Amino acid sequence: MQIPEEYGGLGLSNTMYARLGEITSLDGSIAVTLAAHQAIGLKGILIAGTEEQKAKYLPRLASGEHIAAFCLTEPGSGSDAASIQTRATLSEDGKYFLLNGSKVWISNGGLASIFTVFARTEVVDKDGQVKDKITAFIVERDFGGVTNGKPEDKLGIRGSNTCEVHFENTKVPIENVIGEVGGGFKVAMNILNSGRFSMGSASAGMIKKLIEMTSEYACTRKQFNKKLSQFGLIQEKFCLMAVKAYVMESMAYLTAGMMDKPGFPDCSVEAAMVKVFSSEGAWACVSEALQILGGLGYMKDYPYERYLRDTRILLIFEGTNEILRMYIALTGLQHAGKILTDKIKAIKKGNVGVALGEFLTRLQDTLGRKVDLGLVGDRGVVHPSLQESAKKLEENIYYFGTTVRGLLSRFGKTIVEEQLVLKRVADVVINLYAMTAAISRASRSISIGLRNHDHEVLLTNIFCTEAYFKNNYAMTQLEKYADENLDDSIKKAAKQILEKRAYICSHPLDRTF
Repeated sequence: MQIPEEYGGLGLSNTMYARLGEITSLDGSIAVTLAAHQAIGLKGILIAGTEEQKAKYLPRLASGEHIAAFCLTEPGSGSDAASIQTRATLSEDGKYFLLNGSKVWISNGGLASIFTVFARTEVVDKDGQVKDKITAFIVERDFGGVTNGKPEDKLGIRGSNTCEVHFENTKVPIENVIGEVGGGFKVAMNILNSGRFSMGSASAGMIKKLIEMTSEYACTRKQFNKKLSQFGLIQEKFCLMAVKAYVMESMAYLTAGMMDKPGFPDCSVEAAMVKVFSSEGAWACVSEALQILGGLGYMKDYPYERYLRDTRILLIFEGTNEILRMYIALTGLQHAGKILTDKIKAIKKGNVGVALGEFLTRLQDTLGRKVDLGLVGDRGVVHPSLQESAKKLEENIYYFGTTVRGLLSRFGKTIVEEQLVLKRVADVVINLYAMTAAISRASRSISIGLRNHDHEVLLTNIFCTEAYFKNNYAMTQLEKYADENLDDSIKKAAKQILEKRAYICSHPLDRTF
């Protein structure tokens, strides 16, 4: 879909690709098969391949004559992609690499004829030392030595092909290196980062279909002489699904629009935020939909249980949500840390203006500051109907900056080890981005008069109010000596459990006599 027209593809933008993702997501297995081929399987050739590689491989990948797969994960390396053991050894004549190793859980592994494979290679550094670095390769099944195991028996997405792929003395020509030798890790990350955003539109498409199906049931099914749709607890579930769908598609299309701007801007953090929010939102929504349907939703005669099984993988693949939270938080903190370091250096050099500015900022925070970032008011960019939500966003953003400064001052470089802290930082950032996307979209909709724009405003205000209070609580937990922070107790309890590798509480029927 995103292969340029000159190579036989449709040349779709990221925005158009996201739109199609809403349709293909109605069947999880089809969505995964297509994504494994396009979003990651051939993406390395598309973004880092040479003109010769593109001309040779892309036309038949575009037509579907060849299917692609992405081979990174190994038995001993999942989230820690840098620890892969598959090795590619350069031949004595320097014309090809001999590839040896195994990859696991490869989508399209039994169907593909073209593989993007990552392997360790020896690279001579500038100082003359030989080091192991990861290199990306285009591997054809016809090169020989490529075999695959039987399809895995999975919980969900059972219609897609997932299997082990083995390489034994596979001869890969030197011209099939993607990028440069030793630059494979960057290629892998760029491939994964570029594809995550579409999970937002895909998840939203699925949830919108679920709303249609479950609302039909709720409006016709009667209990206690009332339709299910008349019960408050059922209404709450439909509101939750609509809010989640609206926000995740707002985030996805905002991110896709940024990615479509000239110059290929780095939107990896935004894409990661879309992936985390959408995957967890989809899982929550499918669970609520099943609850609305009751026993019917649990039966295999209906599609609802399949949606539940298919959705669970979203929190795991293309980077687990735990890893992505660390990436989101640490990438942002790295930028904030640089700004803070520059200010400290200026103060140490005797820059009175910077020191005074910091002092006044903290004084105003202590006394209670009125935050105004220009979103509302006479010159504000947000529609008046969203004014309260915009004010909440402004306040959250400002005090989050204060929280981040406090965390960097308290932990310094050791913050990389504080995962529970980083998780809260990431959760706040994700909510801030989600609030921004929803407010921006709803403001546009009401300003240009789109149909049902009042419903968009309602959903946005609901989400922003909930996110505002969640953010405030998370930032309170991040304060030093906060009573709300239970991190030490959580770590202590987990340590006691893991030392025994068991649940260690006595049974309620146990006696000491």
